Amino acid sequence: MIDSSNSPASPTSPRQVVAGILTRTVDGTTEILICQRRADQTFPLQWEFPGGKVEPGEQFPAALVRELDEELGIRADVGRRVAVVRHTYQTGRAVELHFFHIERFERELENRIFEQICWQPREGITQFEFLEADRGVVRQLARGELL
Repeated sequence: MIDSSNSPASPTSPRQVVAGILTRTVDGTTEILICQRRADQTFPLQWEFPGGKVEPGEQFPAALVRELDEELGIRADVGRRVAVVRHTYQTGRAVELHFFHIERFERELENRIFEQICWQPREGITQFEFLEADRGVVRQLARGELL
């Protein structure tokens, strides 16, 4: 597990969050779907991987299937967990992010909540301003270390 925090651990349990790393191959190049937060959201216009909060009693893969349906209108086949990151933001909010690989999904992608979504070559995703908690995973993905 990666601890990307610069702050001491929160006295409360971190919020459990799931994220999908959707990939496709185009002309031999691996591309990853990235999503930009809206200007009216917390951490405006920063980039992230789709996903969200795990509801009480919900299993991580089920939470990710639900979130990807809500955000992108797809029915995902959740693959293996590729990373777990604990992070405490300067606001004091602590999260534990569970990243899963998504290679297959049904239905066409539909941007339901983001400013924009786009497929980017794996090596190029470090050029985008990602949420602080995602940055270590972004660097590892760009180097080909996680997938």
